[in-house]
Amino acid sequence: MAGIRKSHSIDMCSGPMGKQIISFVIPIMVSNILQSLFNTADLIVVSKFCGSQALAAVGSTGTLINLLLGLFIGLSTASNVIAAKQIGERNFEGVQKTVHTSILLGLVGGVFLSVLGILVCRTMLTIMGSPSDVIDLSELYLKIYFLGMPASLVYNFGSSILRAKGDTKRPLYIITLAGAVNVCLNLFLVIVFKRSVDGVAIATIASQYISAFLVLRCLITDSDSTHFDFRYLKFDRRTLVSLLKFGIPAGFQGMMFTLSNMTVQSSVNSFGSSTMAAYAAASNLQGFLWIAANSFYQSNMTFTSQNLGAGKWDRINMSLKLNLLYGVSLCIVLGVSAYAFGSELLTIYLSDASLISEALQITKFTMLPIFIVCIMDTINGSARGLGYTTLPMICSLVGTCALRVIWILTVFKKFHTKNVLFAVYPVSWIVTIALYTISLIYIYKKTKKKWEEKNKQAQ
Repeated sequence: MAGIRKSHSIDMCSGPMGKQIISFVIPIMVSNILQSLFNTADLIVVSKFCGSQALAAVGSTGTLINLLLGLFIGLSTASNVIAAKQIGERNFEGVQKTVHTSILLGLVGGVFLSVLGILVCRTMLTIMGSPSDVIDLSELYLKIYFLGMPASLVYNFGSSILRAKGDTKRPLYIITLAGAVNVCLNLFLVIVFKRSVDGVAIATIASQYISAFLVLRCLITDSDSTHFDFRYLKFDRRTLVSLLKFGIPAGFQGMMFTLSNMTVQSSVNSFGSSTMAAYAAASNLQGFLWIAANSFYQSNMTFTSQNLGAGKWDRINMSLKLNLLYGVSLCIVLGVSAYAFGSELLTIYLSDASLISEALQITKFTMLPIFIVCIMDTINGSARGLGYTTLPMICSLVGTCALRVIWILTVFKKFHTKNVLFAVYPVSWIVTIALYTISLIYIYKKTKKKWEEKNKQAQ
C-alpha cells in the first residue's frame, strides 16, 4: 500500500499554500459549527418538550464529559501530527501502523471511558454540587451517553487520520449526516415516544456510532496508505509509545484548562443567577468564534507536521505566517461583528433586556479580542506540529490555568467586580502568547539543528 490518493488529500508539501490552507480550514470550521448547532438543538428540544429540570440535567454534564474525554482528544491530536509527519516523509509503512494503532487505541480507550464514566458519574455529579432535583436525570443521561464513548473516540481518531493527509471534506459530510440523524431522532424519541433525557442520550450515541461507522468506511475503502483493515488491527509498540508521549501532555493540558474554567465559573456564580445566565449565553456565543481560531490551529499544526517530514522549512515558516494572517483577519472581523450585533445575537439565548446588556458587557472581554486567541492557538500549532507537547503544555498551565487561579485569588479578591473577573481572559491569553513565542523559538532552533545533523550523517 503506497502513496496518498489525490482526490481525498492535499499535497501540503508543494503548491500554493494560501489556497491549500483555505481548502483545509473551511470544512473544519463548518464541521465544528454544525456540531455546535446540533448540540444547541439538543438543548432546545429538551427545553421545549421536557422542562427546565431536564434542560438543567443535560446542560450541566458538559464539563464532566469534557474532563473525562480530554486525555483521549489529546491522543487523537497525536495521531494527526504523527501521521502527517510520516506522510511528509513518504513513510507509508509508518502511516499504516499509525492508522491501526490509533483505531485500536480509540476502541480500547472508549471501552475504558464507558466503564469509568458509568462508575464515577454519580460521585462526580455530587462533588460538582448537582442539585437534588436534577442529579438523577443527569446520572441517567450520562450512563447512556458513556455507552457511546467507543464510537466517539473511533470517530475522533479516524477523522484525525483523514485530516493528516488534508482530507477535511469527508469528516464534514459525516458530521452533517450524523448530526441530522441526531436531531431527527431526538424529536422522534422525545415527541412521539415521550422520552426525556434518556431519549436525547440515545439519539446522541446513535449519531456517534453512525459517525464511527462512516469514518471507518472511509478508511477501509481508501486504497492509499491510510487504508484500514481489521485483520491488521493491533498495537505497534513504537507507534503506541509515540502516541502516548505526544498525546498525554496535550490531553492533560486540555483537562487542566477545563478545571481552570471551572474556577472562573465558581467566581461567576458569586454574582448570582442573573450573571450566571448572562455568562452562559456569552460563553455559548463565544464558542462559535473560538471555532474559527481553533480551525487555524489545526491547519498550522497539520501543515507544519507534513512539511517537517519533508524537511521543507520554508513552508513551515510560510504555514505559520499565512495561518496567522488569515486567522487573525477573520477573527477580527468576526469579533467586531459579533460585538456590534451582540444584542440581536444574544436574544437567541436571553429575553430579558438587562441580562442581554450584562452579557454584552462580558463579550467585550471574551469575543471582541478573540483574535488574540487565534494568535495563541496558531503559535501553539507550530510547536505541536514540530513534535513538542510538554513545553507548550507547561506554557499553557502557567500562562492560562495557573494565572487565572492566581488572578481570582488575588486581583479579583481585592477588586470584586465583574470587569476585573472577565479581564482575566485577555490577560491570560496575552501572557500565554508571550510564553508560547519564547518556547517556539527554542523548539524551532532545536528541531532544525537536529534535522541538519541527521542530514549530514545521511550524506
